[in-house]
Amino acid sequence: PDAADNMSDGARIVRYLREKHGVHRVVINLPVTRKIRRVLRDGDFKVTVTIAKTIREGGKNFVLNIQAGNWLERNFALAVDLGTTTIYGVLLDLYTGRVLAKAAEYNEQISYGEDVISRIIQAEKPRGLELMQELAASSINKVIEKLLRQSGVDLDELTSLTLAGNTTMSHLLLALEPHNIRRTPYVPVNTFFPPIRATDLGLKMPDHSVVMLYPAISSYVGGDIVAGVMGSGMYRTDKLSLFIDIGTNGEIVIGNREWLVCSACSAGPAFEGGGITHGMRAAAGAIRDFSIHPLTYEPMIITIANRPPLGICGSGLLIIIAALFELGVIDHRGYFQRELESPRIRQGRDGYEYVLVWGSESGTGSDIFLTEVDIENFLRAKAAIFAGVKTLLEEVGLTVADLEQVILAGTFGSFLDLDSAVTVGLLPEVEPEKVLYVGNGSLMGCWMSGVSNHIRRHVVEVVRRITNFELSEVIGFKDQYVASMFLPHTDLALFPYVGERLKSARSGTVRVRKEES
Repeated sequence: PDAADNMSDGARIVRYLREKHGVHRVVINLPVTRKIRRVLRDGDFKVTVTIAKTIREGGKNFVLNIQAGNWLERNFALAVDLGTTTIYGVLLDLYTGRVLAKAAEYNEQISYGEDVISRIIQAEKPRGLELMQELAASSINKVIEKLLRQSGVDLDELTSLTLAGNTTMSHLLLALEPHNIRRTPYVPVNTFFPPIRATDLGLKMPDHSVVMLYPAISSYVGGDIVAGVMGSGMYRTDKLSLFIDIGTNGEIVIGNREWLVCSACSAGPAFEGGGITHGMRAAAGAIRDFSIHPLTYEPMIITIANRPPLGICGSGLLIIIAALFELGVIDHRGYFQRELESPRIRQGRDGYEYVLVWGSESGTGSDIFLTEVDIENFLRAKAAIFAGVKTLLEEVGLTVADLEQVILAGTFGSFLDLDSAVTVGLLPEVEPEKVLYVGNGSLMGCWMSGVSNHIRRHVVEVVRRITNFELSEVIGFKDQYVASMFLPHTDLALFPYVGERLKSARSGTVRVRKEES
């Protein structure tokens, strides 16, 4: 400024943004306004301004931060998947688009229940909602601390956090009462959320940082699935696609660029090692692969990081059950064949069980085994997923044969063995070349939104054209669920390849036994 041009510091910034960058309707909030005088003069009027630009025509553009000097190459953002069990995050360099660090933490809410219904019930207790919000924020803060420590980025250099979670997780983070999410007609408080100051949520981020949440579709199809649909490109492909996020909650989307339908089902924690006697998260020492000798029934196992066995992770559980079923060690109901002679098959406290690792060989000093109760818990989880897919397809007048692409998402889906998944009837029988693995679809969508506005511009439009089906209200879902509680299904016509392979495997086993006898 000088005698001929002595307009206010804020107006000078607004004018420059309008004339040099075409940014109109600029709003400078109070925290930034308080810094303007000092920062402009510290930088000799050469400053870096961070703006949250509107997507809507004629909307406002908000100045988030102002820094003395040139900080264009020091602009960083976070992308976070707020999972029911685990929270995953990445730190992004917004100048280069590179990922600088990755980290994960357990969701601390898990001590109050492994599923969303348990969390909702806890939130309805006195001070329960406040507690759930604090635990969510604390868990995210631990991820942020890890990311900053790995990358060497300073806390004050963080601009934004793009976050996605299921509808309940989003509500609990925002301290929105989730009371009606679990009660018919299943109504959330809101499905679209405005940008929010990170500090207002108890996140350890700078005052200028904003949190942007992916919108939800319904009470049980949340922003995590929307992020996966956007990130995978399903919403803009001509291929008729099936998107499945397999985890504690199973979410299903079917459609293409012209139409989309979705539904959700409660699968339970079995796919993540929960509800299994020796289940555990996918960590060092978890059994991840398995095969069995057709004559002696002796196992061969492989653990993560080749450590001494500590337990069974979700992907390992799937392979174990598929192998036992294919060889006839368990029947289509998940029961062990009592007449088989093997010290590995024995009567246990919860019925018959199969010893995977003797205590002398395990990392715990105790036997690691799989029980019929474990298998039943797995069957419930896989039945919910397959019944959901079958029901949703029938609701839109389609069959498995019509699918041109199957997109698998979720932590469990990242390591899922396709052959085993089809053998047990978790997934429909489709050609392997039609299957696409996208890993953590929720984190992927947040990551992509974090470095580009392209997805942000389309997400509202996509959400509004997705039709939701509440499976509990759909006639026939319960029948599909009961029919799916068998290996692979009560209707083997749905799994012709599996049926032929079972015949071949078991007839071969019988032939060898006769020759030995």
